[in-house]
Amino acid sequence: MLVSIVIPCYNSQETIGKVVELAMEEFRRLSDYDCEFILVNDYSKDATWQTIKGLTEKYPNVKGINFAKNFGQHNAIMAGLSYTSGDLIVGMDDDMQNHPSQIPQFLEKIQEGYDIVFGVFKERKFSAVKNITGAVSRFLLWRLLDRPKHIQMSSFWCCRRYVRDEVVKYDGYNVFLQVLFFRTTHNIANIEIEHYAREAGSSNYTFRKGLKLFMSCLNFTVIPLRAATLLGTLFSAAGFIAAIVVLIRKLLNPCIAVGWSSLMCALLVFFGFSFLMLGIIGEYIGKVILNINRTPQYVIREKANIEKIEETDD
Repeated sequence: MLVSIVIPCYNSQETIGKVVELAMEEFRRLSDYDCEFILVNDYSKDATWQTIKGLTEKYPNVKGINFAKNFGQHNAIMAGLSYTSGDLIVGMDDDMQNHPSQIPQFLEKIQEGYDIVFGVFKERKFSAVKNITGAVSRFLLWRLLDRPKHIQMSSFWCCRRYVRDEVVKYDGYNVFLQVLFFRTTHNIANIEIEHYAREAGSSNYTFRKGLKLFMSCLNFTVIPLRAATLLGTLFSAAGFIAAIVVLIRKLLNPCIAVGWSSLMCALLVFFGFSFLMLGIIGEYIGKVILNINRTPQYVIREKANIEKIEETDD
């Protein structure tokens, strides 16, 4: 059985070679499996692409894709999925925190009949800030998205071929891969794995990139819009009741002066809420415009060890 390993790469010239070679060592011990690698360079600032090209020249089962600009991790994975040939597909990071020694655990678990298997870290070896922001985003995503109960998602996963075939049909600009998985199947399992320390460099996920990825989930849920409708109704009702109370008090006691402070507080609360809801609606409109304009998921500048596919007109 052929296993395709998709790895998005960014500034990983020091680690991507180790990831590939350690993974190959694991597959040499697995008599029933063979492997191929699809390495996608997301416009790295170092010599990552040169390293990938060297791997493609050294190993015939390594394919390389080089982006023309930075499109993000999930878009890079989508590009890699388009060039997979395996019956099973494994997705992992390029920094050795997703260690190749744990790939056999995924293959063993998925043979129990699951369509997707996510690795769950026993101990997350991120910075304190990233752990906190990650916990907040997971809390919100679990409540915004349609997913199986008690299933956690991560960047280390394994899926069946038919899942990949459905996922690559998505051609929108904003990609959230795990959400596409949930949209395809709920026959998903978790396994507990070790989270290894980063061997070189630092995380490339800034707060801005993390927020952009989180906001991409708006492509797949209308819950924020429904929440805006509900809260808008509640605030309108509260404002109407407050206006009646003020009017009755004024009629009963004409000497009561309307307070400037209370008026400003009310204005700040209601206008703040209004602008928040306008921002959410604006996000949806912006994403619709990007999709209507056919903003590309990615642009490939160069390929290595990938046969050219001649396109013919019908």
